[in-house]
Amino acid sequence: MTSAAASQNIQADAEQLTGARLVVQALEREGVEVVFGYPGGAIMPVYDALTQARFRHILVRHEQAAAFAADAYARVTGKAGVCLATSGPGATNLITGIANAMMDSAPLVAITGNVASPLMGTDAFQEIDILGVTLPIVKHSWIVRDPADIPSIFAEAFHVAQSGRPGPVLIDLPKDVQFASVRAPRMPRRVALYAAAADPAQIRRAESAISAAKKPLLYAGGGVRIARATGQVRDFVRRTGIPAVSTLQAQGVIPNDWPESLGMLGMHGTRAANQAVQECDLLIVLGARFDDRATGALAKFAPNARVIHIDVDAAEIGKLRDAHIPISGDMSAVLAAMNPRPPAIADWAETCHAAAIEHAYRYDAPGEGVYAPALLKELSERAGEAFVAACDVGQHQMWAAQHCRFSDPRAHLTSGGLGAMGYGLPAGIGAKLAQPDAHVCTITGDGSFAMNIQELATLKRYNIPLKIVLLDNSMLGLVRQWQELFFDRNFSEVDLSDNPDFVAVAQAFGVDAFRISRREEVSAGIERLLAADGPCLAHVIIDPMANVWPLVPPGKSNAEMMFGDNI
Repeated sequence: MTSAAASQNIQADAEQLTGARLVVQALEREGVEVVFGYPGGAIMPVYDALTQARFRHILVRHEQAAAFAADAYARVTGKAGVCLATSGPGATNLITGIANAMMDSAPLVAITGNVASPLMGTDAFQEIDILGVTLPIVKHSWIVRDPADIPSIFAEAFHVAQSGRPGPVLIDLPKDVQFASVRAPRMPRRVALYAAAADPAQIRRAESAISAAKKPLLYAGGGVRIARATGQVRDFVRRTGIPAVSTLQAQGVIPNDWPESLGMLGMHGTRAANQAVQECDLLIVLGARFDDRATGALAKFAPNARVIHIDVDAAEIGKLRDAHIPISGDMSAVLAAMNPRPPAIADWAETCHAAAIEHAYRYDAPGEGVYAPALLKELSERAGEAFVAACDVGQHQMWAAQHCRFSDPRAHLTSGGLGAMGYGLPAGIGAKLAQPDAHVCTITGDGSFAMNIQELATLKRYNIPLKIVLLDNSMLGLVRQWQELFFDRNFSEVDLSDNPDFVAVAQAFGVDAFRISRREEVSAGIERLLAADGPCLAHVIIDPMANVWPLVPPGKSNAEMMFGDNI
């Protein structure tokens, strides 16, 4: 063989790329900066190729944490988060995180290894039909059969995850496809993200309805955050003076100190917000889905109101509540095009504002023990505009939504639709990697924290300076509260008084930790927490019988709220 021929063979061999290498290149092509994952046999070829990747891989300690961290990363950045797992139990451990992303419309690309193609369907070791298992909880999914298709499949997957109403997608990679080599992969065509244009006639109808309304109300949902439309919503409120309520997922859209802001509506919403909904004559719904936790008894929700419903997902409009003026399209574009004559609502706006002041939360709870609402309010105010909260699920989640001050809805990360305990710690990791200069705090309870406590090891490994506020009432607090109110105080299986010493546990993982047990220790504790250079946990002891107020009982309307002493 001549030297020229040998050179050509070497060049030809160099052009051969394995499926695993094509996966890495596809992720690089999409601008991926961080991947969260955990290796195993069926995904090992991809992990072999990862050593050459230009992006960062974060080794979590449980695959569920990989999905949750990727979900939070996506919510903060607006770009698809990426998680990676092996077949069988690795893939099934992603399912809760995938479902969480689906329920809250977070763009997520989940990549799983699988057994080799000839073994699929044979009940091989660590084989699971992950495509079939996840069909109800993804926007789309693929099994890669030919490594040449990897570039185009990955490009399509990212496009689907991020376009329209965002959500999770799944790519399943048989092991033989990862090993196989290909010389000429089919390269993707770039597809621009888009949303269908709204009907101008409907926008004009909405303008007329807004201008004629006597008691209009803005109802902001999580779609505002997803559409990155916070600026447009705030501008609309300034131009019209219309009072506004927000769902759990829209906290931070309207600043708390604006006179138009009435706070959160729904089961644990403010009295002013729920009263305004019941009295309004026009409800302007922005990216909300009339969730039962927001509406209470749906038949009694906003009983006097005509409805303008703006959403990028046409399937949401009219699903639970008929819209008199439906507008399907990109929210930012719709609000930019909508310029109604400001309605004459001075008396209505003043009534709403006065109710918000009259029924504002109080922070003077008696006793020497730590009052969680006051602590969370002070924490967010001390952290300022850079504050980002990654919340778990339970009483602490509701207290955070009620009492923290958020500068932007992207600063409030919570498992809303699914309500998944264990979200907070890995979500905090994803958020901190997405916003390294922010004061990212995981707000959790003792029940939720135990569900992914192993991720303290991830914090230590990468020295991620996440701050953790652990509100410990030695109870499954929200369940205990419902048992107290609605199950004749039959406290069944909610006692967590045998919790470990969480300070000692964190320190065993190499994470700085300290305890706050009295009210006078709160301010110094917050200062220590925010000033810590690395990861730090504040273990806060609170009253086991403290309740979240107000509360709309199940099956009741939002006008039938129960109140405690703090409002």
